[in-house]
Amino acid sequence: MILVYYLLFINIIAFIMYGIDKAKAKADKWRIPEHTLIFLAVIGGAIGAGLGMKVFHHKTKKNKFRITVPVLLVIEIILIIFCLFQNYHLVVTNYSYENDKITDSLDGYRIVQISDLHNQFFGFGQKRLLSQIEKCEPDIIAVTGDVIDTNHTNYELAMEFFKGAAKIAPVYYITGNHELWLDKERFSGFLSDIQNMGVHYIDDTVVDLKDYLLIGVGDSTLRMGVDPDSFEYVEISDKGGENLLYPVGNNGTERDGSYRDDNRFKIMLAHEPSFHNVYQNCGMDMVFTGHYHGGQIIIPGKGGLISPDFEFFPELYEGMHEFGDTTMVISRGLGNSLAPVRINNYPEIVVVELKKSKADN
Repeated sequence: MILVYYLLFINIIAFIMYGIDKAKAKADKWRIPEHTLIFLAVIGGAIGAGLGMKVFHHKTKKNKFRITVPVLLVIEIILIIFCLFQNYHLVVTNYSYENDKITDSLDGYRIVQISDLHNQFFGFGQKRLLSQIEKCEPDIIAVTGDVIDTNHTNYELAMEFFKGAAKIAPVYYITGNHELWLDKERFSGFLSDIQNMGVHYIDDTVVDLKDYLLIGVGDSTLRMGVDPDSFEYVEISDKGGENLLYPVGNNGTERDGSYRDDNRFKIMLAHEPSFHNVYQNCGMDMVFTGHYHGGQIIIPGKGGLISPDFEFFPELYEGMHEFGDTTMVISRGLGNSLAPVRINNYPEIVVVELKKSKADN
């Protein structure tokens, strides 16, 4: 959305400046330099400049403007179409994953991962995004942070996404680095709102889903150092017809030992791929992460150009990676933050289908 806001702003400015210069010409006053008017067209304001020339009948006889502005206008329209397609064309990446811990009941289980939305707009009510998710037929939707962006914060877009997603499948959400920088009181209200919609917020929580354990770790915990044995155990309960999380200890039972002693399949939701050694030490079978935005620009033969931490050509920018017994999935994400444009790096929905190990069949 930053790119869209910029283009609207610079073209409105260009249109106004051409109008002001025309008015000054009529009044025989000091004029705006011609190189300034051309520069506005060069930096993305060619549409506004062209409209200004036509509406105000200004600079239409000077070759410098009569030729240059229309050429820049055509180039700008081509670039706008290209950039919008690169930033809004949703793709679905499918992975199949086998593990001998996957039970018969989990065979064919589909996990849809959504990461780094960053307030990106995918149609009114986020309809385009939600429609694609629904077509993936998820058993759960895993949201791995940075749904809201601190540089152009818009809670409403995030709320629309969660409201629609919760109607498709159970949604589990952990925070990324951008959520850490938001106003604490406003973000707390946002969490309350989405939990009322049925979204499960699972920072530093172990969710017992019977056939497997789902562990959520918030980005603040990653940065401070993970103490997984301190995570709260919860389970799904349908009390009162609601699909809510309840502490396991509420029913009078206590859990002995760490979840790492549990032999069931373990999935972790986290935000940053760089902590893969932590995930491995925690005994995870599978981890879903994001954060790197696919390196923003993917160069064929080289990979993602730059990470949010300003690492050039990071190794971990997308895909499925093995670290011992831990498999980490990295989503390229959906939105942008400071850098407004993706190139060769379409917004991505990740789908992982769990498969029972063939050796067990």
